[in-house]
Amino acid sequence: MNERLIKIDGIEICTDSFGDQANPAILLIMGAQSSMIWWEEEFCQSLADTGRFVIRYDNRDVGRSTTYEPGQPGYTFEDMADDAIRVLDAYKIAQAHLAGMSMGGMLAQMIALRHSERVLSVTLLATSNFAPPLPPMEDRVMNFFSNMGEIDWTNEQSVVQFAVDRSRILVGSKHPFDENNVSLLAKKEFARSNAIASMNNHGLLAGGEVYLARTGEISVPALIIHGTEDPIIPYEHGRHLANEIPDSVLLTLEGTGHELHPDDWDLVINAIATHTSYNE
Repeated sequence: MNERLIKIDGIEICTDSFGDQANPAILLIMGAQSSMIWWEEEFCQSLADTGRFVIRYDNRDVGRSTTYEPGQPGYTFEDMADDAIRVLDAYKIAQAHLAGMSMGGMLAQMIALRHSERVLSVTLLATSNFAPPLPPMEDRVMNFFSNMGEIDWTNEQSVVQFAVDRSRILVGSKHPFDENNVSLLAKKEFARSNAIASMNNHGLLAGGEVYLARTGEISVPALIIHGTEDPIIPYEHGRHLANEIPDSVLLTLEGTGHELHPDDWDLVINAIATHTSYNE
């Protein structure tokens, strides 16, 4: 790991990188309640091996980046979009390809509009612009997250069990659920988090609506990757993005849920490598 703590504009952002910085850069933006470790090291290294410089980082309120009191996030989605640019500035990268998962994909859309001059392409995984009347998350997922108050965030076992249960409910039918791997990642996340309960602040954030209403104005090449069995952001959202963003490409993952499963890595990595090679 090449972890680096960036201190800028009164906040700290923890980053990690893979590959040769002389190669085209891909900035990975993870989803809500999840630190950068959910972009697994093997995935990042395999992506870097295609000739890319891969950066992952902790969003605010997860991992080793700046955290806020639970229930009191002192920032907006626009601030999180600007954090991505702060990371690129710290690495002295003028332009990069963006790949965002779930909430990270929402941020990638915002960045492509808010900082268009810095973005070469976007890859949007399991995400949406949440335009009405797209279908909501499944009831079983909503019920699961409504019971989060029962978690003891000071107890590793309680937090790990939450992560396992969360991951289990989000997987599709195509791939086996690897409880052991999720547990290992969750333990790592617990150990390296400044204040793990603060991850819940992501559910309280405001902002971004003005940009998500303009998704059709994204002018860089867009790759949409979405599973057909995503229970939190249903597949229809991915199809909508593909229809909304001009000249975009939709990669459908049959039987995949709201996940980046290792069985899909080769397909996803090859698609991203192809997508980001147009200007080489």
